[in-house]
Parts: sequence; C-alpha cells; structure tokens
Amino acid sequence: MRANIILFTILTVFCALLCAVYTVWSLVDPLHGRVEWVGTVTLALAAILSAFLGFYLSRVHKSQGAELPEDTLTANIDDGDPEIGHFSPWSWWPIILAGACGLLVLGLAVGFWIAIIGIPLVVIAVVGWNYEYYRGYFAR
Repeated sequence: MRANIILFTILTVFCALLCAVYTVWSLVDPLHGRVEWVGTVTLALAAILSAFLGFYLSRVHKSQGAELPEDTLTANIDDGDPEIGHFSPWSWWPIILAGACGLLVLGLAVGFWIAIIGIPLVVIAVVGWNYEYYRGYFAR
C-alpha cells in the first residue's frame, strides 16, 4: 500500500509539473500566444485525480493499521493471493452479455432502434448469468 501511495504522489507531482510546462509552452508559442485550455485543464484534472487517489489510499492505510504482504520484505508470493471468487469456465452468458452491451452501445451511437433491441438482450443476459446455477445441469 505504501508503494501505491508513493506512486500516486509521484504521478501527482509529474502531472502538476507537466501542466505548468504545457501552459507556459502554449503562452510562449508564437502561433497561439494564449492558453490552450483543453490540455491545461486535462493535465490539471489528472493531477487532482491522482492526488485524490493517493489521499484515499493513505487514509485507508492508516485506518487499517496493518501492512499488506507486498509491503513486507519477507513475504512470499502466496501471502498476497486472495480468494477472487467463483467463475464458470463453461458459461456462455458473459459472451452473450458482451454482445448485447455492444449492440446497446451501437444503438446509442447509430440509431436508437438498435438500442431498443439491445436492452432486452442485456436484461436476459444478466438474469441468465445470475441464475445459471439455479436451473439445469449445474443446479445446486
């Protein structure tokens, strides 16, 4: 956790410094001679976001009071191996959901009538994926 806090601090300083250099460079440029707001605001918001993330991680680290396995030098690789969850390697529902979400986004980009077809497919895929262990061969 400490390494992440240090990395976000470095990223904050880098983005803030880059924002200042970018702003000065756009002012000095003879073609423009004014602030280029899109890049300046983007770099400033990137610095603010990384500062927020570093601050949040430091608060979480202080409230936990414990060291993570990656913070200790004597930790083994298996010490940081969490239980991720249960996944179905034979399930087709994630592929169907990805296709339905793609159809939904395509409908939002191209024509709303395609999104109307995609919305029920997304609902069917989410329900099917959630309840795949309640019916059929793998019911429990």
